[in-house]
Amino acid sequence: MRLAVLLSGRGSNFQAIHEAVHRGELDAEIVCVISNRPDAPGIQRARDFGYAAHVIDHKAFANRATHEDEVLRVLDEAHPDFIALAGYMRLLGASFIERYRHRIVNIHPSLLPAFPGVDAQAQAVAYGVKVSGCTVHLVDEHLDAGPILVQRVVEVRDDDDAETLAARILTQEHEAYVEALAKLATRPWRIEGRRVVFE
Repeated sequence: MRLAVLLSGRGSNFQAIHEAVHRGELDAEIVCVISNRPDAPGIQRARDFGYAAHVIDHKAFANRATHEDEVLRVLDEAHPDFIALAGYMRLLGASFIERYRHRIVNIHPSLLPAFPGVDAQAQAVAYGVKVSGCTVHLVDEHLDAGPILVQRVVEVRDDDDAETLAARILTQEHEAYVEALAKLATRPWRIEGRRVVFE
């Protein structure tokens, strides 16, 4: 599996993927890492690990379309099989998604379809749910709505706040993302309606 990673922040899920590749748990090659933020700690990690690391600052472009055109240009040169969004805080346009249909993977810190969007952990605590977790899914044109690949459940404790819940969910995110990518890399799969069915 040739894998591109898009990130905007610290890159902890990216690091988990890198470590899984390094340990031989994930048969993948990270062919490029792209950040839309020059100050993202994750892009420095990518440089430290020796990957082709690209900063494509969205603020330097007139609009979303021209920014995405440049991201796509870099991706097309790298020829990834899949694109992993690892804390990439940009909504992707329809033409971008269509170019890599069913090949863009994202992780979200809730059990989708519950609590899409930002601050999912705070939403879960405020709502009073007893379990939350994380979801790895394929990306479509809707926010946090594509077909689900893997989910992990995390108990919501009575004394949790958004930060403590987020920390426990993040541990599961690192495992779930690697699990999902490994399944995509090694097992035949198909989409039936909204369901991803692995052989």
